[in-house]
Amino acid sequence: MIEVAAFREAARAWLEANAEPRAGDDNPAVLFLEHGDEDAWIAESRRWQRRLFEAGWTGITWPEEYGGRGLSPVHQIVWQVESSRYQIPTEVFGIGIGMGGPTVIAWGTEEQKQRWLRPMLRGDEIWCQMFSEPNAGSDVAGVQTRAVPDGDEWVVNGQKVWTSGAHYSKWGMLIARTDPDLPKHRGLTYFVIDMEQPGVEVRPLRQMTGGANFTEVYFTDARIPADGLLGPPGSGWSVAVTTLMNERTSIGAAGGLAGGTGPAALRRLAAEAAERTGGALVADPALRDRLADVAIRSRVVELHAARIVAGLERGDVPTAEGSIAKLLLTDLLERIATLGVDLSGPYGALAGRDALAGGQWSQAFLGYPGMRIAGGTDQIMRNVIGERVLGLPGEPRADRDVPFRDIPANR
Repeated sequence: MIEVAAFREAARAWLEANAEPRAGDDNPAVLFLEHGDEDAWIAESRRWQRRLFEAGWTGITWPEEYGGRGLSPVHQIVWQVESSRYQIPTEVFGIGIGMGGPTVIAWGTEEQKQRWLRPMLRGDEIWCQMFSEPNAGSDVAGVQTRAVPDGDEWVVNGQKVWTSGAHYSKWGMLIARTDPDLPKHRGLTYFVIDMEQPGVEVRPLRQMTGGANFTEVYFTDARIPADGLLGPPGSGWSVAVTTLMNERTSIGAAGGLAGGTGPAALRRLAAEAAERTGGALVADPALRDRLADVAIRSRVVELHAARIVAGLERGDVPTAEGSIAKLLLTDLLERIATLGVDLSGPYGALAGRDALAGGQWSQAFLGYPGMRIAGGTDQIMRNVIGERVLGLPGEPRADRDVPFRDIPANR
């Protein structure tokens, strides 16, 4: 296996030769980037993903027989850190490669791995995740979307919500209820569904930022062949946990990147604000204290990310550490975005070219609340930490052993 130091040098050399550095005023708190010409952005993303695949910079930890390089999670994090400094528009593939791929590797048949993994890495196919529903957000096991067997197929009816990128995805990770007579965690099955078939309707959800990164999805007699089932019937909760753990670990890695760049972005903002206001704005000692607070908390996020990396080097599988990282990140991003708007003064009310940093701070302020929901709400993260790290008594769960159809809220 290639040494980490040599891998880092090779990554730096390739990036320097093939990619453009990010602008110095990039704001790590802008979570949901919006694109005027989405089709052009998707096409450019596909082009870049194929370049990365052909050069060996994607699927770094995946087995070589499926297009990966078979390296360690530390190598993957090194690539994330190095590539984050360059303009590489491949975030559209993050859900598939960061969450879907590892789930297929862990639970899929050999045929499923051969079918889905390499096209995912190559940028041929985009994936989305469909867990949340109007009545099943934090309580993912409460999903009501039904999948009923019909010969060699399953017929799906129901609704999902807050799905990122469903309108341009080929495949969707879907949890559906297949046995309402079992308790809610045991009556679920995990599917991979073709999003381009009849019976799948995707509608945009407009955010207060003005964009529509999220969608709601309606299923009306949509069909899934037998080979679209991932894991055995009824094992959907266990398979979903694999997806969620990878999601939170990915968010934790992003936390390390945000922790490293957040204070630098704020320092640039403070300098620009001082220039435009003659120094009056940043002369406020309370604002200076908040800048120091963000710097300290950013360092904590970096150190926690480093602790996760050290565990990965030992072969540990992150569990509650991902929940801690996610909670730290959402708190940090809120502080960064709010302070950025406050430092902008009256320019903080603007969102276009006239605003400081092109309105990024206003976008961040309007967008960060979504991060408190994505990947599990702050409240769920605190429950996980309380129960699995601190050993506190668990939340009362009166519906754990009750057949799903007998739970009053789900009738």
